[in-house]
Amino acid sequence: MIRPKLLLRLIHINWVLVSHGLDEIVLKTHLFRPIRFLAVFSPYYWLSRKSDSRGVRIRQALEDLGPIYVKFGQALSTRKDLLPDDIADELVKLQDRVPPFANEVARSIIEKELGMSINQAFAEFNPQPLASASVAQVHTAVLHSGEDVVVKVLRPDIEERIHSDIGLLYELARFAERFWSDARRLRPMEVVTEFERTTLDELDLVREAANAAKIRRNFENSELIYIPEIHWPLTRQKVMVMERIHGIPVGEIEQLRVGGADFKLLAERGVEIFFTQVFRDNFFHADMHPGNIFVDLPAKYIAVDFGIVGTLSLSDQHYLAENFLAFFNRDYRKVAEMHVESGWVPPSTRIEEFESAIRSVCEPIFEKPLRDISFGQLLLRLFQTARRFDMHVQPQLVLLQKTLLNIEGLGRQLYPELDLWQTAKPFLEKWFQERMGPKAKIKKLLKQFPEFAEQFPEVPSLIYKALDNAAYAKQRSEAHNRELALLRQQMDKNHRTTVWAMFISAALISAAFFFS
Repeated sequence: MIRPKLLLRLIHINWVLVSHGLDEIVLKTHLFRPIRFLAVFSPYYWLSRKSDSRGVRIRQALEDLGPIYVKFGQALSTRKDLLPDDIADELVKLQDRVPPFANEVARSIIEKELGMSINQAFAEFNPQPLASASVAQVHTAVLHSGEDVVVKVLRPDIEERIHSDIGLLYELARFAERFWSDARRLRPMEVVTEFERTTLDELDLVREAANAAKIRRNFENSELIYIPEIHWPLTRQKVMVMERIHGIPVGEIEQLRVGGADFKLLAERGVEIFFTQVFRDNFFHADMHPGNIFVDLPAKYIAVDFGIVGTLSLSDQHYLAENFLAFFNRDYRKVAEMHVESGWVPPSTRIEEFESAIRSVCEPIFEKPLRDISFGQLLLRLFQTARRFDMHVQPQLVLLQKTLLNIEGLGRQLYPELDLWQTAKPFLEKWFQERMGPKAKIKKLLKQFPEFAEQFPEVPSLIYKALDNAAYAKQRSEAHNRELALLRQQMDKNHRTTVWAMFISAALISAAFFFS
């Protein structure tokens, strides 16, 4: 049973959709179809609220519904190949142009968090937001040392709204598990739990600052990407201050073209950055929509907003790398075997049949540039294959899949001729060689040598102790065997005595009957 608070939130969501003229979506759902005639009693039904385009109305509805829905729109905005142009172009505005909150509120939060006035913290502070997104907004400022910085401030009361929407997602997940046959395979409760963890992490700007610092170290002096520096003395849970960067937003294709950007190199570097973060560092930026990515001409990325990051277990990392490499080599049997071995499909799956299904999905997209691949069709075929072979969703990989879709979407915008497979394959082969090759084994041995050398003087005493324990164990075993043999002899003797006693007793009883 849905709790009253969540029921009110559900009603509010539908009311927002109807108020933005999206009643054709709401009233066509199975739940509302029987009562769609009641729409005529709504004032919004008769008002001329549909003068805006459908893209504008969808964007405005997502903004009104709150941060989780804005993030959903941001994710969709990177996939112009899956959406009509008018909707995709409007959803792009959700990346950094969500309506801001009042300057007075922002100043109040900053001063409360820092424990000082704005004038004490900054030499200059621009009250006009530079950008405004679903979770926070950004102001420019100048430190007293003269450095240009940006100040990120969390939206007021955002935690309450996010907790409310996550509660609703849990209720919907429970509902799905009860009434949807595919729920066991898709594991909605676990997916929502993973989503909750990453979303709530984003509300702690100290955690985000630490994420940024780690990725900055990972790519220090890199030609691929630049990560701005964090100013720790002015960073708190709801306020983060970092170096101000200057670059062209990666979604401004015309501006990049005028500036002489190398689109092919940008696309290839985007793929390389993704695989480097996932496999070399095992720590990846998981919110790489165009609002968070800039370009330092001609072909260097600048990344911001590290509220959502992802990591993998060593086993998932290994299985993924092997799957990717087998996929790039068109070794579909290996892909099928890895899926069974990792537990992503049931052990009863017939390898030959699964291999054939994977080949039918993947083979048509090889040797094609991104612009010639229909990802709508590909996703449909993948979903059909997953359902057919009872392939379970892996909640721990949802962030990775989302990030990969973002990267592929950026590649489509920057350089549609990109051959994703040939770009990624050399990187993975090099990674495997570094991890599994002879040099990697020697390097691992050398790394462990100091620990072994430290313990080496104790080896003779450890060997003596092991031999002594073995001898003692042998003595105890022999003594135990002797005790068992004596016990067995005693039991045999007792058994014989009992048999004779029973025989004599029977004879005496018989004699008594005979002579009576």
